Amino acid sequence: MLKLILVLYMTDEARVKEFGLKHMWKSPNGTIRNILNGTVFREPILCKNIPRLVPGWTKPICIGRHAFGDQYRATDTVIKGAGKLKLVFVPEGQGEKTELEVFDFTGEGGVSLAMYNTDESIRSFAEASMATALEKKWPLYLSTKNTILKKYDGRFKDIFQEVYEASWKSKFEAAGIWYEHRLIDDMVAYALKSEGGYVWACKNYDGDVQSDFLAQGLSDMLIN
Repeated sequence: MLKLILVLYMTDEARVKEFGLKHMWKSPNGTIRNILNGTVFREPILCKNIPRLVPGWTKPICIGRHAFGDQYRATDTVIKGAGKLKLVFVPEGQGEKTELEVFDFTGEGGVSLAMYNTDESIRSFAEASMATALEKKWPLYLSTKNTILKKYDGRFKDIFQEVYEASWKSKFEAAGIWYEHRLIDDMVAYALKSEGGYVWACKNYDGDVQSDFLAQGLSDMLIN
């Protein structure tokens, strides 16, 4: 009988040496989520006999984590020495190349990071989040940092609003619920003061962090 054992390890320098790997591979969990290209919804099971670190949370909070792109499929590198860092996009066909200057390294170097997402995946994220909110009859909040990442996070905000206006606004109003965008720091503060009872749509990394925050507050690590 042939048995296959799959070991999921995030590779670091020690793992590369231990297993004789050719590369420092990306996170296996992040890779699987990226292939699925969907939204991971996490919701706690509330038990009356389990004390909560945040006693005001009397209703569940459902976190919808966008499971594609961003830091989990980013390309990062160490910069050695002085030089110019650029971001270049070369379109298919006859389009003109876009070249953006990012930073001039003048000292010993540093680090750089390039990440991405797609309109199709963001739109799918919006549709899934709104469908879940309507099914639960809970309001929906999207959190971003569009004041800093005006183009990147601004794209999430704009697409969510487009999807809401085009397909979901009338359904939400009929159900007595709503959709709202909030800054991530404002949303965290609101979450601590709220009683729960809503769907919280988070970008990939934010969903990773806030799922643990929610689990600890409800003393329920099972949602991870």
